[in-house]
Amino acid sequence: MLDAKTPRGADYLAWQPFDQVPAYRDGEVEMFEAAAILLHLAEKSGQLLPGDAAPRARAISWLFAAVNAVEPPLRNVSTFPLFYADSDWAAPAAEALTPFAKKRLTRVADALGDGEWIAGEFSIADIMLSFILRTIGGELVNAFPSLAAYIERGQARPAYQRALAAQLADFADENAPA
Repeated sequence: MLDAKTPRGADYLAWQPFDQVPAYRDGEVEMFEAAAILLHLAEKSGQLLPGDAAPRARAISWLFAAVNAVEPPLRNVSTFPLFYADSDWAAPAAEALTPFAKKRLTRVADALGDGEWIAGEFSIADIMLSFILRTIGGELVNAFPSLAAYIERGQARPAYQRALAAQLADFADENAPA
């Protein structure tokens, strides 16, 4: 287990060259990048990815769309003002990028339509997409009621609740009173 408060060593950087999480190890398999890890886990377990070719392809497409088409514009709009607040360029850059981010969210909302999940049944695509929308979508996502409801459905899943509790436990102060 990694301690978020402790710098990672050279052995970790050899495994995860960008010094980020997640990183995954299962026997001889070492991986980094959340989408790759999700795909590996789904294939290994036979869960969270449809077996039939067309629905499977749709779920995989949405998994990669989440990280390549949805996340970058949202990340720029949300992180420029946060991490570069003292820079003169940050707020105007975020404002200039906002219409593109909204257009991407419109496309996601249109694709979701009245459906419960983005690619039919719940899949790794929903894990990734709902995470991205929840963590960096901010106020932009709130303008899309179907996406806000989608995030809520994802967060209501028992597996999500267990994973969140485990993650938060890693950040708990070990010296704090119980």
